[in-house]
Amino acid sequence: MENTPGPRAGRKEWTALGVLMLPLLLVSMDVSVLYFAIPYVSQDLEPSATQQLWILDMYGFVLAGLLIPMGALGDRIGRRALVLAGAVLFGAASVAAAYAHTAELFIAVRALLGLGGAALMPSTHALIRNLFHDEKQRGKAVTLWTAVMTTGISLGPVVSGLLLEHFWWGAVFLINLPAMVLLLVLVPFLVPEFKSAKRERFDLLSAVLSLGAVLLVIYGIKEWARHGYEPLPALAISVGLVLGFVFVRRQKHLAHPMIDLGLLGRRTFGGPVFANLLAMFATVGMAVFLTQYLQSVLGLSPFKAALWSLVPAAGVAVMAPAGAALAQRMDRAYVMGGGFLLSACGFLWLTQVRTDSALWFTLAGVSLYAGGLVAAMTLANELALGAAPPERAGSAAAVLESGQELGGALGMAILGSIGAAVYSRDMAGALPPGVPQAETVRETLGAATATAAQLPDRTAGVVLEAARDAFTHGMSFAAVGAAVVMAGAALFSFTWLKGAGKTTRTTESSAGEMTPLVWTLDNGS
Repeated sequence: MENTPGPRAGRKEWTALGVLMLPLLLVSMDVSVLYFAIPYVSQDLEPSATQQLWILDMYGFVLAGLLIPMGALGDRIGRRALVLAGAVLFGAASVAAAYAHTAELFIAVRALLGLGGAALMPSTHALIRNLFHDEKQRGKAVTLWTAVMTTGISLGPVVSGLLLEHFWWGAVFLINLPAMVLLLVLVPFLVPEFKSAKRERFDLLSAVLSLGAVLLVIYGIKEWARHGYEPLPALAISVGLVLGFVFVRRQKHLAHPMIDLGLLGRRTFGGPVFANLLAMFATVGMAVFLTQYLQSVLGLSPFKAALWSLVPAAGVAVMAPAGAALAQRMDRAYVMGGGFLLSACGFLWLTQVRTDSALWFTLAGVSLYAGGLVAAMTLANELALGAAPPERAGSAAAVLESGQELGGALGMAILGSIGAAVYSRDMAGALPPGVPQAETVRETLGAATATAAQLPDRTAGVVLEAARDAFTHGMSFAAVGAAVVMAGAALFSFTWLKGAGKTTRTTESSAGEMTPLVWTLDNGS
């Protein structure tokens, strides 16, 4: 059955979307904004090595762990109300972070920033479902949302580098304040309130179980990727999986569950969630290699490396709208699959990168895979958001974003382990006898670079050349792994998602919600 187009959005809705993109941009930027600032923070606050890791990771851990509870909370109390509350908390925490005077306080404030970000992200995503009822317009809005989210992560280091050239490290947080104030002023006038018409109880125990499951699993995976197998990360993953199992079991018996397991089982929603997980697996897993390649292999300064890393945004700017336009003319499963295949070609391109490869050659491969991935992710986001009932849009957006966080952590662990294994194997046979601290040099490129700085020039040159060759070889193997996963994602799209996303008519209810007249999503049954 063909879709009956919903009412078209006007200037007010598009302006509202622009305002909602501000917090999304800043929340995604804060994931990476400390990359340049951490040496200055360390100099002022003198954190221990463990505290420094928590300074970097606390924001992302809390953000990932609270996405599902915050998405469900927005559905119940109102998405606009949660956006405004998140803006107040994010702005206040940004000021507190800028003026934190101890490492312990800074870690606590980073957790508050994660809480504010978790309140903002699902609601801004879900409000697209409420503001844009016309499928074509909603597709354009989701394209913009996805582009802003991915661009923000890339912009974080660039903005941080620019500010640190002229101001102290706290300025990287104070830039959040004007945007939050603007959000608080404009959102009440531009964005109507949307919440479920049903009076649903917020289950606190489910929120705790969700937080514990996501936080422990992602923490364990990241620590495994960083240090290899250790008992504590393995225990964290195991406990997290147990909590996740209890969480899912609890949702089956609640009158008002935090996530709709029936919706997750539909291929129009569960399929895009899985596709996005695979996309973030490849994106985040390779980003670690590319950052080190630009800085430690090509020798670019951090700021120059951050600027050059923006070049692939050109591929994204072309492919995201092109994918959305193609999806209006053909089955979006084929467009998504084509995007994944394009990204697989980009990863295969990167297998040809060597230590002496031209910078443009590397960036061309990155642009190719980034463009294909964002085109596929945009359509996956649109399909999942369109499949969710409007009263569940916040929960649906949170599940989608949690899947992305999990995919990114898995990518870091698995692709990182592949690269590390190849590096260690190559270095075992590449170092001449008698090199000092040979065991340390064989661990990582960073360790080899630090050790080489203390060696005589001739020995240092041999160590660096061997380490850079081994790292680039490991990056090639990781790119092969990413290409294989993307080929699998393409096959999944072509088969499982073919014909998905066909909905019937919807109409406006008197409360302003989109109430389904007949909800016949094609779920493959």
